[in-house]
Amino acid sequence: MKILVVDDEKDIKTLFEQRFRKEIRDKLMHFAFAFSGEEALKYLNQHEHEAVLILSDINMPGMSGLELLEKIKAKSLKPPPVVMMITAYGDEGNFNTAKQLGADDFLTKPVDFTLLKEKLKNINDD
Repeated sequence: MKILVVDDEKDIKTLFEQRFRKEIRDKLMHFAFAFSGEEALKYLNQHEHEAVLILSDINMPGMSGLELLEKIKAKSLKPPPVVMMITAYGDEGNFNTAKQLGADDFLTKPVDFTLLKEKLKNINDD
């Protein structure tokens, strides 16, 4: 499974690589990282149909995760990637906006990696 993680916090890369060390080593998951919404769109344009899942922070400078979500869902990739939004703010406004824009799931920071792995397993099984 190819996963694109979008977050303006650079240390998120190390965190994901540590938490998914076994899955990466066993080639069950491959991670790509973008540190802005703009960088994520550029990556998706260059690697169309590679990302099966996109995990995106909502609050980022420049293009927000919600703006990125809207652009991803408007660009009708077939099949469309699953998009999970991640935010430090579990407020109802962001949740509702993300759902209206087509988010497939919503996680809060700090990320519960046990829960995330379970969600990823369910996506992989579908």
